[in-house]
Amino acid sequence: MILVDLKGDAVAEALGPSARALQADLTEPDQVRGLGASVEERFTMPDIVVCAAGVTGAKGHPLELTDSDWNEAWQTDFMSVVRTLRVFVPTMEKRGWGRVVIVSSENAAQPYGDEAVYNVAKAGLLNFAKGLSRVAAGKGVLVNCVSPAFIETPMTDGMMDKKAEGEGVSRDQAVNEFLDEERPYLELKRRGKPEEVAAAIAFLCSEKASFVVGANYRVDGGSVASMSL
Repeated sequence: MILVDLKGDAVAEALGPSARALQADLTEPDQVRGLGASVEERFTMPDIVVCAAGVTGAKGHPLELTDSDWNEAWQTDFMSVVRTLRVFVPTMEKRGWGRVVIVSSENAAQPYGDEAVYNVAKAGLLNFAKGLSRVAAGKGVLVNCVSPAFIETPMTDGMMDKKAEGEGVSRDQAVNEFLDEERPYLELKRRGKPEEVAAAIAFLCSEKASFVVGANYRVDGGSVASMSL
């Protein structure tokens, strides 16, 4: 298992000796190209790629966000995926087998008014994945998405800690208030766990998903109110 992150080895060490870490900024085209060369030189090119890099980005009225606000989210959430798959998918296609899972978000299907930059980038990923899936499937590479909602991660920890500090309450109280006020359709009334998202990703990376192409699996506790069509 090869992990790519801005911070390098910390997560790999937690996962044990089978995990290896490489450091790269996926918003930088040269670093992504260098990543491919480093993987090929030190390991072997992968058969499975999971794209999970992302930031919520700037929040506010959609028309008051600056060009740089939009660009930050677009480069991190969308273009990082495009650049990464440019490097790794061609090898999968030559071998005739591969799996790609792109982590999108509930925001792609149910956008929130103050998170426009994130909404747009994540919705773009669903469209990109569907298009790529149509040209890659014939070469044995299956491309799909997983869309989580409000998962217990350092990103949502930070959101809830900021809310808790501003309101003078505990993190747990902030989470409960957020669920009541901002996520009324999240029927399980809690944050999801990383392993619950990982289970969907693992399925899509397996032979059990050999007839799943261009799909979007929501792991959202019911947070998206519409039917999944």
